Amino acid sequence: MTISPVFLDEIRARVPLSTVVGRKVRLVRAGREFKACCPFHNEKSPSFYVNDEKAFYHCFGCGAHGDVIRFLCEAEGRSFREAVEQLAAEAGLEMPRESPEDRVRAERLGGLVEVMTAAQAWFAEQLQGIAGGEARSYVERRGLRPETVRRFGLGFAPDRRDGLKTALLAKGASEALLIEAGLLIAVDDKTPYDRFRGRLMFPIRDGRGRVIAFGGRILGDGQPKYLNSPDTPLFDKGRTLYNIDLASGPARKSERLLVVEGYMDVIALAQAGFEAAVAPLGTALTEDHIQRLWRLVPEPLLCFDGDAAGQRAALRAALRALPLLEPGKSLRFVTLPAGQDPDDLVKSSGAPALERLLEGAQPLVDLLWQSEVQAASLATPEGRAALRQTLLNRTGDIAHGTVQSLYRQELLERFDQLVGRNGARNPRAGGQWGSGPRGGYRASQPRVLAGTKLLVERNLTPALPPAIVDALVVGLLEHPDWLDRHHEELERLTIDDPELARLWARMLDESIHDPCLDKARLDNTLASEGFERLVATIRARPKPKFTFTRTGLDPARCERDFSLVLQSVTRINALDTECGEAAATYRANQNEDDWYRLQRITQDRELARRELADLANALDA
Repeated sequence: MTISPVFLDEIRARVPLSTVVGRKVRLVRAGREFKACCPFHNEKSPSFYVNDEKAFYHCFGCGAHGDVIRFLCEAEGRSFREAVEQLAAEAGLEMPRESPEDRVRAERLGGLVEVMTAAQAWFAEQLQGIAGGEARSYVERRGLRPETVRRFGLGFAPDRRDGLKTALLAKGASEALLIEAGLLIAVDDKTPYDRFRGRLMFPIRDGRGRVIAFGGRILGDGQPKYLNSPDTPLFDKGRTLYNIDLASGPARKSERLLVVEGYMDVIALAQAGFEAAVAPLGTALTEDHIQRLWRLVPEPLLCFDGDAAGQRAALRAALRALPLLEPGKSLRFVTLPAGQDPDDLVKSSGAPALERLLEGAQPLVDLLWQSEVQAASLATPEGRAALRQTLLNRTGDIAHGTVQSLYRQELLERFDQLVGRNGARNPRAGGQWGSGPRGGYRASQPRVLAGTKLLVERNLTPALPPAIVDALVVGLLEHPDWLDRHHEELERLTIDDPELARLWARMLDESIHDPCLDKARLDNTLASEGFERLVATIRARPKPKFTFTRTGLDPARCERDFSLVLQSVTRINALDTECGEAAATYRANQNEDDWYRLQRITQDRELARRELADLANALDA
């Protein structure tokens, strides 16, 4: 349910932050503030400050910052609502009453959690029973101790179509709930049957330790080798990291977090003493994963195999992180011996061998440079020019201006050292060149190019059609649940109109606190905060008649159309920003490389605008 900002402010005013923080760490008065050693990372001298007057805490060591509600969420792993309920009780406040819809949704999610917990207990029981003999033998061969098996809650799914189904139905669960939880597969008019059969089971937990999904490894022949639960109301594999609940505390204390490939790597590392380890769930590392990692440590360590596939995976992760980089937030990369995963390494060479590799972890900038140089053809001037342009394009992906500028400076300095400032090979810089001619590429002097003024002025003007943005806003007002599902793209969109930007930000903020937001609650919240007139204006303005701006149409088609338009708008928005920056850079430097970059981005943006116009015409009903 929606909790009003007024109620949250009342909690902050009534519950002193120092009282709550003081339960975790020893606070010492420092003028009008309190100081302590940070509870989120190891330190010997205090850098964590609590200010009751301003109602916030801040650590100058790790950057942790927030209010009393956030402190409970971060320090104790509570959900937002759980933290608010605890603090409301301490403040003597009665929680706002839930609507019938809120209660139904809460009961539904609670039922899913209960059935997943029951499934985990049943799988664990099967592992220790007669049917689990083969699975126990596999676990023993992998070197897992009984206490490790218990700690991670491993289990076994017998090779039967209705083993789990029969057990949970007998405990009162409904078939529909088991299907919604992803435990049963329902195909057309066939009888639903167990999803996991003949597999060693790994419970997947959320940050609060609740079982939300499962992964299963097949024990005999068959495919897939690993099978994960489908996405459900509890589980989104693109946002979930295996072992995040057990790894969070050790990660904050040690300021180190390993990201490995799979369940067994995580478990083997924990058994070897590396408790701060997580793994994605059958997907490449996503932007949501990276942001989640950064909430724990500033530079997670990504462990990849040393073979070609492992290096490609490392580069993909680096490129995905580039747009997200901020001061103090990056990734480091650990290259394992070819053919060995972390489990193999600690078994064959012991924990010290892995520790040495972790100490030599490669910064993201080094991985990016090495990968691009190895992929380049440096024997010709054209090849060297292509490498330089690739490096510029890569740095252009970084959204943060300062980080982008420093990356560009660093990589261009390395390029100059490698090839020499006149574009020829620098024999002292290393690298494989072949027998190409020396001095074949000379940087041109800056010169005035035809159409410069027109091109620069054109690229300082945003190209995003306001009517399309209005249509997206109306779509979100009609379908508030999309705010959570498309949050990442929506958050990246820049809205120039200040009033509209405030509305956009408020809707996104509301969806964070209430992912299952419905239309009535969103309308009431916006009306209570003074957005009613703006919403009416947006609805009245002329706009394309997209499916998602109207009611009574197929929800799946509406969301598909919304997603297509949003992707196109997001691309134009990003190119707008890139064009503005490129135009400003060219005006300042009058550099030919900057000119050609601006010209390329302009062409990309014009193409994207035409594609959006074509899409709007096709979808306008």
